[in-house]
Amino acid sequence: MSRLDELIQKLCPNGVEYKRIDEICIVQNGYTPSKKNNDFWEDGDIPWFRMEDIRQNGRELENAIQHITSLGVRGSVFPANSLIFATTATVGEHALIKVPFVCNQQLTHIHINDEYSNAIEIRYLFHYAFKIDEMCKNNTKGGSTLPAVDLNKFKSFKIAIPPLEVQREIVRILDYFTLLTAELTAELTARKKQYEFYRDELLKGDSQIPMMTLGEIATDIYRGSGIKRDEVTEDGIPCVRYGEIYTQYNTWFDKCASHTQLECISNPKYFEHGDILFAITGESVEDIAKSIAYIGHDKCLAGGDIVVMKHEQNPRYLAHVLNTSMSREQKRKGKVKSKVVHSNVSSIAQIIIPLPSLDVQKRYADVLDNFEQICNDLKIGLPAEIEARQKQYEYYRDLLLTFAETGNTILTDRQTDRQTDRQTDRQTDRQ
Repeated sequence: MSRLDELIQKLCPNGVEYKRIDEICIVQNGYTPSKKNNDFWEDGDIPWFRMEDIRQNGRELENAIQHITSLGVRGSVFPANSLIFATTATVGEHALIKVPFVCNQQLTHIHINDEYSNAIEIRYLFHYAFKIDEMCKNNTKGGSTLPAVDLNKFKSFKIAIPPLEVQREIVRILDYFTLLTAELTAELTARKKQYEFYRDELLKGDSQIPMMTLGEIATDIYRGSGIKRDEVTEDGIPCVRYGEIYTQYNTWFDKCASHTQLECISNPKYFEHGDILFAITGESVEDIAKSIAYIGHDKCLAGGDIVVMKHEQNPRYLAHVLNTSMSREQKRKGKVKSKVVHSNVSSIAQIIIPLPSLDVQKRYADVLDNFEQICNDLKIGLPAEIEARQKQYEYYRDLLLTFAETGNTILTDRQTDRQTDRQTDRQTDRQ
Protein backbone atom coordinates (compact mmCIF):
# COMPACT_ATOMS: atom_id res chain seq x y z
CA MET A 1 0.00 0.00 0.00
CA SER A 2 1.35 3.45 -0.90
CA ARG A 3 1.95 6.25 1.58
CA LEU A 4 -0.95 8.15 0.07
CA ASP A 5 -3.28 5.15 0.44
CA GLU A 6 -2.27 4.86 4.09
CA LEU A 7 -2.98 8.54 4.73
CA ILE A 8 -6.35 8.38 2.99
CA GLN A 9 -7.44 5.28 4.90
CA LYS A 10 -6.28 6.80 8.18
CA LEU A 11 -7.50 10.40 7.78
CA CYS A 12 -10.42 10.40 5.33
CA PRO A 13 -11.65 6.86 4.63
CA ASN A 14 -15.21 8.08 3.96
CA GLY A 15 -14.36 10.85 1.55
CA VAL A 16 -13.50 14.53 1.77
CA GLU A 17 -15.37 17.80 1.99
CA TYR A 18 -15.94 20.06 -1.00
CA LYS A 19 -15.85 23.84 -0.52
CA ARG A 20 -16.83 26.69 -2.84
CA ILE A 21 -13.99 28.85 -4.15
CA ASP A 22 -15.50 31.98 -2.59
CA GLU A 23 -15.79 30.18 0.76
CA ILE A 24 -12.10 29.39 1.02
CA CYS A 25 -10.58 32.18 -1.09
CA ILE A 26 -10.74 35.90 -1.71
CA VAL A 27 -11.74 36.39 -5.38
CA GLN A 28 -10.85 39.62 -7.20
CA ASN A 29 -10.63 40.62 -10.85
CA GLY A 30 -7.70 42.51 -12.27
CA TYR A 31 -8.15 45.96 -13.79
CA THR A 32 -6.83 48.37 -16.39
CA PRO A 33 -4.92 51.40 -15.10
CA SER A 34 -4.59 54.60 -17.09
CA LYS A 35 -1.93 53.48 -19.52
CA LYS A 36 -1.91 56.94 -21.11
CA ASN A 37 -0.09 58.16 -18.01
CA ASN A 38 3.46 57.04 -18.75
CA ASP A 39 4.53 57.99 -15.23
CA PHE A 40 2.73 54.87 -14.01
CA TRP A 41 5.11 52.68 -15.99
CA GLU A 42 8.44 54.45 -15.56
CA ASP A 43 10.64 52.81 -12.91
CA GLY A 44 7.72 50.64 -11.81
CA ASP A 45 8.46 48.21 -8.98
CA ILE A 46 5.19 46.22 -8.76
CA PRO A 47 4.93 43.25 -11.18
CA TRP A 48 2.03 43.67 -13.63
CA PHE A 49 0.94 40.27 -14.95
CA ARG A 50 -0.83 39.51 -18.24
CA MET A 51 -1.51 36.35 -20.25
CA GLU A 52 1.72 37.04 -22.12
CA ASP A 53 3.69 36.36 -18.92
CA ILE A 54 2.15 32.88 -18.61
CA ARG A 55 2.74 32.10 -22.29
CA GLN A 56 6.38 33.14 -22.15
CA ASN A 57 7.42 32.06 -18.68
CA GLY A 58 5.19 29.20 -17.54
CA ARG A 59 2.76 28.60 -14.67
CA GLU A 60 4.97 29.55 -11.70
CA LEU A 61 6.00 33.20 -11.83
CA GLU A 62 8.15 35.50 -9.71
CA ASN A 63 8.51 38.38 -12.13
CA ALA A 64 6.52 40.05 -14.90
CA ILE A 65 7.41 41.52 -18.27
CA GLN A 66 5.97 44.88 -17.17
CA HIS A 67 6.06 46.73 -13.83
CA ILE A 68 3.81 49.51 -12.57
CA THR A 69 4.30 52.14 -9.85
CA SER A 70 2.09 52.38 -6.78
CA LEU A 71 0.49 55.51 -8.33
CA GLY A 72 -1.08 53.34 -11.02
CA VAL A 73 -2.55 50.75 -8.64
CA ARG A 74 -6.31 51.26 -8.23
CA GLY A 75 -6.62 49.26 -5.03
CA SER A 76 -4.63 46.87 -2.86
CA VAL A 77 -1.72 44.89 -4.25
CA PHE A 78 -2.56 41.19 -4.43
CA PRO A 79 -0.54 39.05 -1.97
CA ALA A 80 2.22 36.63 -2.86
CA ASN A 81 1.32 32.95 -3.33
CA SER A 82 -1.88 33.71 -5.20
CA LEU A 83 -3.38 32.08 -8.27
CA ILE A 84 -4.49 33.90 -11.40
CA PHE A 85 -6.93 32.50 -13.97
CA ALA A 86 -7.66 33.68 -17.50
CA THR A 87 -11.38 34.54 -17.40
CA THR A 88 -11.63 36.77 -20.49
CA ALA A 89 -10.35 36.27 -24.06
CA THR A 90 -7.92 33.32 -23.76
CA VAL A 91 -9.93 31.32 -21.22
CA GLY A 92 -8.67 28.24 -19.40
CA GLU A 93 -5.12 28.97 -18.19
CA HIS A 94 -3.71 29.66 -14.74
CA ALA A 95 -0.49 30.49 -12.92
CA LEU A 96 0.88 30.64 -9.37
CA ILE A 97 2.29 34.08 -8.55
CA LYS A 98 4.94 33.96 -5.84
CA VAL A 99 5.38 37.72 -5.25
CA PRO A 100 3.04 40.64 -4.42
CA PHE A 101 1.52 41.83 -7.72
CA VAL A 102 -1.33 43.29 -9.73
CA CYS A 103 -2.83 41.93 -12.94
CA ASN A 104 -4.90 43.08 -15.89
CA GLN A 105 -8.65 42.78 -16.30
CA GLN A 106 -8.48 39.55 -18.31
CA LEU A 107 -7.31 37.70 -15.20
CA THR A 108 -9.12 36.74 -11.99
CA HIS A 109 -7.02 36.40 -8.85
CA ILE A 110 -7.64 34.19 -5.81
CA HIS A 111 -5.78 33.72 -2.53
CA ILE A 112 -6.65 31.62 0.51
CA ASN A 113 -8.54 33.60 3.14
CA ASP A 114 -7.50 33.74 6.82
CA GLU A 115 -10.08 31.19 7.94
CA TYR A 116 -8.60 28.46 5.75
CA SER A 117 -4.95 29.56 5.78
CA ASN A 118 -4.01 26.60 8.01
CA ALA A 119 -6.24 24.10 6.23
CA ILE A 120 -5.20 24.40 2.57
CA GLU A 121 -1.82 24.31 0.85
CA ILE A 122 -1.52 26.85 -1.96
CA ARG A 123 0.45 24.32 -4.03
CA TYR A 124 -2.41 21.87 -3.64
CA LEU A 125 -4.72 24.52 -5.15
CA PHE A 126 -2.11 25.14 -7.85
CA HIS A 127 -2.28 21.51 -8.97
CA TYR A 128 -6.08 21.40 -8.52
CA ALA A 129 -6.46 24.50 -10.72
CA PHE A 130 -6.66 22.42 -13.90
CA LYS A 131 -10.21 21.51 -12.83
CA ILE A 132 -11.00 25.21 -12.51
CA ASP A 133 -9.55 25.76 -15.99
CA GLU A 134 -11.91 23.14 -17.40
CA MET A 135 -14.86 24.76 -15.65
CA CYS A 136 -13.88 28.14 -17.12
CA LYS A 137 -13.75 26.73 -20.65
CA ASN A 138 -17.24 25.26 -20.23
CA ASN A 139 -18.87 28.32 -18.65
CA THR A 140 -18.24 31.31 -20.88
CA LYS A 141 -20.83 33.82 -21.97
CA GLY A 142 -21.13 36.46 -24.67
CA GLY A 143 -20.20 34.36 -27.71
CA SER A 144 -18.14 37.25 -29.09
CA THR A 145 -14.48 37.43 -30.08
CA LEU A 146 -13.72 38.05 -26.39
CA PRO A 147 -15.65 35.39 -24.42
CA ALA A 148 -15.86 35.83 -20.65
CA VAL A 149 -16.26 33.31 -17.82
CA ASP A 150 -19.46 33.44 -15.78
CA LEU A 151 -17.92 34.67 -12.50
CA ASN A 152 -20.86 33.47 -10.43
CA LYS A 153 -20.12 29.92 -11.57
CA PHE A 154 -16.41 30.54 -11.02
CA LYS A 155 -17.00 31.57 -7.41
CA SER A 156 -19.40 28.70 -6.73
CA PHE A 157 -17.11 25.99 -8.14
CA LYS A 158 -16.39 23.40 -5.45
CA ILE A 159 -12.91 22.13 -4.57
CA ALA A 160 -12.11 18.87 -2.76
CA ILE A 161 -10.33 19.65 0.53
CA PRO A 162 -8.63 16.57 2.03
CA PRO A 163 -6.63 16.76 5.30
CA LEU A 164 -3.35 18.69 5.13
CA GLU A 165 -1.21 15.55 5.31
CA VAL A 166 -2.99 14.15 2.25
CA GLN A 167 -2.63 17.47 0.40
CA ARG A 168 1.10 17.55 1.13
CA GLU A 169 1.65 14.00 -0.09
CA ILE A 170 -0.19 14.76 -3.33
CA VAL A 171 1.88 17.92 -3.76
CA ARG A 172 5.10 15.98 -3.14
CA ILE A 173 4.28 13.50 -5.89
CA LEU A 174 3.07 16.05 -8.44
CA ASP A 175 5.91 18.50 -7.75
CA TYR A 176 8.34 15.78 -8.71
CA PHE A 177 6.87 15.65 -12.20
CA THR A 178 6.71 19.43 -12.57
CA LEU A 179 10.40 19.65 -11.56
CA LEU A 180 11.38 17.22 -14.29
CA THR A 181 9.34 19.16 -16.85
CA ALA A 182 10.76 22.50 -15.68
CA GLU A 183 14.34 21.30 -16.11
CA LEU A 184 13.66 20.11 -19.64
CA THR A 185 11.74 23.29 -20.48
CA ALA A 186 14.63 25.49 -19.31
CA GLU A 187 16.97 23.62 -21.63
CA LEU A 188 14.52 23.98 -24.52
CA THR A 189 14.10 27.72 -23.82
CA ALA A 190 17.86 28.19 -24.09
CA ARG A 191 17.85 26.31 -27.38
CA LYS A 192 15.02 28.49 -28.74
CA LYS A 193 16.93 31.66 -27.86
CA GLN A 194 19.91 30.26 -29.72
CA TYR A 195 17.67 29.59 -32.73
CA GLU A 196 16.19 33.11 -32.62
CA PHE A 197 19.67 34.66 -32.51
CA TYR A 198 20.77 32.54 -35.47
CA ARG A 199 17.60 33.37 -37.42
CA ASP A 200 17.97 37.12 -36.78
CA GLU A 201 21.61 37.07 -37.90
CA LEU A 202 20.85 35.04 -41.01
CA LEU A 203 17.94 37.23 -42.11
CA LYS A 204 19.15 40.70 -41.17
CA GLY A 205 20.15 41.40 -44.78
CA ASP A 206 23.17 43.20 -46.22
CA SER A 207 24.02 45.70 -48.96
CA GLN A 208 23.73 42.98 -51.62
CA ILE A 209 20.09 42.18 -50.76
CA PRO A 210 17.33 44.66 -51.66
CA MET A 211 15.05 45.92 -48.89
CA MET A 212 11.36 46.15 -49.81
CA THR A 213 8.11 46.98 -48.07
CA LEU A 214 5.35 44.41 -47.84
CA GLY A 215 3.20 46.84 -49.82
CA GLU A 216 5.68 46.52 -52.70
CA ILE A 217 5.83 42.73 -52.34
CA ALA A 218 2.10 42.08 -52.03
CA THR A 219 -0.05 41.36 -55.07
CA ASP A 220 -3.10 41.89 -52.85
CA ILE A 221 -3.68 42.65 -49.18
CA TYR A 222 -7.05 42.72 -47.41
CA ARG A 223 -8.90 42.06 -44.14
CA GLY A 224 -10.83 38.91 -43.35
CA SER A 225 -14.46 38.73 -42.28
CA GLY A 226 -15.73 37.99 -38.76
CA ILE A 227 -16.26 34.39 -37.66
CA LYS A 228 -17.86 34.18 -34.22
CA ARG A 229 -16.86 31.55 -31.72
CA ASP A 230 -20.28 29.88 -31.85
CA GLU A 231 -20.01 29.67 -35.65
CA VAL A 232 -17.05 27.27 -35.47
CA THR A 233 -18.13 23.73 -36.39
CA GLU A 234 -16.51 20.30 -36.49
CA ASP A 235 -16.67 20.15 -40.27
CA GLY A 236 -17.33 22.48 -43.18
CA ILE A 237 -14.99 25.07 -44.72
CA PRO A 238 -11.55 25.31 -43.06
CA CYS A 239 -11.05 28.65 -41.32
CA VAL A 240 -8.74 30.60 -39.04
CA ARG A 241 -9.87 33.05 -36.35
CA TYR A 242 -7.40 35.72 -35.29
CA GLY A 243 -6.86 34.33 -31.77
CA GLU A 244 -5.75 31.00 -33.22
CA ILE A 245 -2.78 32.70 -34.87
CA TYR A 246 -1.46 33.30 -31.36
CA THR A 247 -2.42 29.96 -29.82
CA GLN A 248 -2.64 27.25 -32.53
CA TYR A 249 0.11 27.85 -35.07
CA ASN A 250 3.86 28.43 -35.23
CA THR A 251 5.65 29.79 -38.31
CA TRP A 252 3.63 28.06 -41.02
CA PHE A 253 0.82 25.50 -41.22
CA ASP A 254 -0.88 23.28 -43.77
CA LYS A 255 -4.17 22.39 -42.04
CA CYS A 256 -6.69 24.58 -40.24
CA ALA A 257 -7.66 23.76 -36.67
CA SER A 258 -11.24 25.07 -37.14
CA HIS A 259 -14.12 24.90 -39.63
CA THR A 260 -17.32 26.84 -40.21
CA GLN A 261 -20.35 26.83 -42.47
CA LEU A 262 -20.40 29.20 -45.43
CA GLU A 263 -23.97 30.31 -44.70
CA CYS A 264 -22.76 31.75 -41.37
CA ILE A 265 -20.50 34.27 -43.12
CA SER A 266 -22.17 37.22 -44.82
CA ASN A 267 -19.04 38.48 -46.60
CA PRO A 268 -16.57 35.59 -46.89
CA LYS A 269 -12.87 36.39 -47.34
CA TYR A 270 -10.61 33.55 -48.45
CA PHE A 271 -6.92 32.66 -48.22
CA GLU A 272 -5.07 30.02 -50.22
CA HIS A 273 -1.71 28.30 -50.59
CA GLY A 274 1.22 30.62 -49.86
CA ASP A 275 -0.76 33.48 -48.30
CA ILE A 276 0.52 35.20 -45.17
CA LEU A 277 -1.93 35.83 -42.31
CA PHE A 278 -1.50 38.63 -39.74
CA ALA A 279 -3.45 38.92 -36.47
CA ILE A 280 -4.20 42.66 -36.19
CA THR A 281 -5.79 42.50 -32.73
CA GLY A 282 -3.90 41.28 -29.69
CA GLU A 283 -3.36 41.53 -25.96
CA SER A 284 0.10 43.11 -26.07
CA VAL A 285 2.24 45.43 -28.17
CA GLU A 286 5.00 42.80 -28.14
CA ASP A 287 2.80 40.22 -29.87
CA ILE A 288 0.72 42.39 -32.21
CA ALA A 289 0.53 41.42 -35.89
CA LYS A 290 1.95 37.94 -35.35
CA SER A 291 2.10 36.35 -38.80
CA ILE A 292 2.00 32.82 -40.20
CA ALA A 293 2.18 31.30 -43.67
CA TYR A 294 -0.38 28.87 -45.06
CA ILE A 295 1.16 26.16 -47.24
CA GLY A 296 -1.85 23.83 -47.46
CA HIS A 297 -4.00 23.41 -50.56
CA ASP A 298 -7.55 24.02 -49.32
CA LYS A 299 -9.40 27.26 -49.94
CA CYS A 300 -9.98 28.62 -46.43
CA LEU A 301 -11.84 31.45 -44.72
CA ALA A 302 -10.03 34.25 -42.89
CA GLY A 303 -11.77 35.53 -39.76
CA GLY A 304 -12.15 39.12 -38.70
CA ASP A 305 -9.08 40.97 -37.36
CA ILE A 306 -6.91 39.00 -39.79
CA VAL A 307 -5.07 40.59 -42.71
CA VAL A 308 -4.34 38.33 -45.69
CA MET A 309 -1.33 39.11 -47.90
CA LYS A 310 -0.95 37.50 -51.32
CA HIS A 311 2.46 37.54 -53.02
CA GLU A 312 4.79 35.68 -55.40
CA GLN A 313 7.63 34.94 -52.96
CA ASN A 314 8.56 31.87 -50.92
CA PRO A 315 5.90 31.76 -48.16
CA ARG A 316 8.11 29.93 -45.68
CA TYR A 317 10.86 32.53 -46.10
CA LEU A 318 8.39 35.37 -45.55
CA ALA A 319 7.05 33.62 -42.46
CA HIS A 320 10.54 33.36 -40.95
CA VAL A 321 11.68 36.89 -41.81
CA LEU A 322 8.44 38.36 -40.43
CA ASN A 323 9.20 36.69 -37.08
CA THR A 324 12.65 38.29 -36.70
CA SER A 325 13.33 40.96 -34.10
CA MET A 326 13.68 43.50 -36.90
CA SER A 327 10.17 42.78 -38.19
CA ARG A 328 8.58 42.57 -34.74
CA GLU A 329 9.96 46.00 -33.85
CA GLN A 330 8.28 47.42 -36.95
CA LYS A 331 4.99 45.69 -36.16
CA ARG A 332 4.75 47.32 -32.73
CA LYS A 333 6.02 50.75 -33.79
CA GLY A 334 3.59 53.45 -32.70
CA LYS A 335 1.22 51.03 -30.95
CA VAL A 336 -0.23 52.17 -27.63
CA LYS A 337 -0.43 49.84 -24.64
CA SER A 338 -4.11 49.47 -23.83
CA LYS A 339 -6.76 46.86 -23.07
CA VAL A 340 -6.60 45.55 -26.66
CA VAL A 341 -3.84 46.44 -29.15
CA HIS A 342 -4.66 46.94 -32.84
CA SER A 343 -2.77 47.13 -36.11
CA ASN A 344 -4.09 47.70 -39.66
CA VAL A 345 -3.43 47.07 -43.34
CA SER A 346 -1.49 50.30 -43.91
CA SER A 347 0.86 49.62 -40.97
CA ILE A 348 1.56 46.11 -42.20
CA ALA A 349 2.18 47.33 -45.75
CA GLN A 350 4.96 49.61 -44.45
CA ILE A 351 7.03 46.78 -42.90
CA ILE A 352 10.43 46.53 -44.61
CA ILE A 353 12.22 43.19 -45.05
CA PRO A 354 15.25 41.90 -47.00
CA LEU A 355 14.14 40.14 -50.19
CA PRO A 356 16.80 37.94 -51.83
CA SER A 357 16.18 35.80 -54.90
CA LEU A 358 13.70 32.94 -54.73
CA ASP A 359 16.54 30.39 -54.70
CA VAL A 360 18.16 32.06 -51.70
CA GLN A 361 14.78 32.41 -49.98
CA LYS A 362 14.25 28.65 -50.27
CA ARG A 363 17.70 27.85 -48.86
CA TYR A 364 17.13 30.14 -45.88
CA ALA A 365 13.67 28.66 -45.29
CA ASP A 366 14.95 25.06 -45.42
CA VAL A 367 17.73 25.76 -42.89
CA LEU A 368 15.40 27.58 -40.48
CA ASP A 369 12.64 24.97 -40.83
CA ASN A 370 15.10 22.28 -39.71
CA PHE A 371 16.25 24.32 -36.72
CA GLU A 372 12.69 25.23 -35.73
CA GLN A 373 11.62 21.58 -35.97
CA ILE A 374 14.26 20.63 -33.41
CA CYS A 375 12.81 23.27 -31.06
CA ASN A 376 9.08 22.63 -31.61
CA ASP A 377 8.38 19.18 -33.07
CA LEU A 378 6.55 17.11 -30.45
CA LYS A 379 7.74 13.90 -32.13
CA ILE A 380 11.49 14.42 -31.62
CA GLY A 381 14.07 15.57 -29.08
CA LEU A 382 13.33 17.76 -26.08
CA PRO A 383 9.77 18.72 -27.15
CA ALA A 384 8.87 15.03 -27.33
CA GLU A 385 10.34 14.34 -23.90
CA ILE A 386 8.61 17.38 -22.37
CA GLU A 387 5.31 16.28 -23.92
CA ALA A 388 5.74 12.79 -22.48
CA ARG A 389 6.55 14.15 -19.01
CA GLN A 390 3.57 16.52 -19.16
CA LYS A 391 1.21 13.70 -20.08
CA GLN A 392 2.63 11.62 -17.24
CA TYR A 393 2.06 14.50 -14.82
CA GLU A 394 -1.49 15.02 -16.08
CA TYR A 395 -2.28 11.32 -15.70
CA TYR A 396 -1.18 11.20 -12.06
CA ARG A 397 -2.69 14.61 -11.32
CA ASP A 398 -6.11 13.49 -12.61
CA LEU A 399 -5.87 10.29 -10.60
CA LEU A 400 -4.60 11.80 -7.35
CA LEU A 401 -7.03 14.71 -7.30
CA THR A 402 -10.13 12.58 -7.80
CA PHE A 403 -11.99 12.46 -4.53
CA ALA A 404 -15.44 11.28 -3.57
CA GLU A 405 -18.02 13.47 -1.89
CA THR A 406 -18.18 13.10 1.91
CA GLY A 407 -19.77 9.78 2.81
CA ASN A 408 -18.71 7.98 -0.37
CA THR A 409 -15.75 5.68 -0.86
CA ILE A 410 -12.45 6.96 -2.16
CA LEU A 411 -10.69 4.75 -4.68
CA THR A 412 -7.62 3.35 -2.89
CA ASP A 413 -6.45 0.60 -5.22
CA ARG A 414 -3.78 2.79 -6.87
CA GLN A 415 -1.15 0.71 -8.60
CA THR A 416 0.02 3.86 -10.35
CA ASP A 417 0.50 5.59 -6.98
CA ARG A 418 2.86 2.85 -5.89
CA GLN A 419 4.81 3.20 -9.10
CA THR A 420 5.09 6.96 -8.57
CA ASP A 421 6.04 6.56 -4.92
CA ARG A 422 9.08 4.48 -5.84
CA GLN A 423 10.29 7.35 -8.03
CA THR A 424 9.48 10.13 -5.58
CA ASP A 425 10.89 8.26 -2.59
CA ARG A 426 14.26 8.10 -4.34
CA GLN A 427 14.02 11.81 -5.15
CA THR A 428 13.12 12.67 -1.52
CA ASP A 429 15.97 10.55 -0.14
CA ARG A 430 18.45 12.58 -2.18
CA GLN A 431 17.11 15.89 -0.87
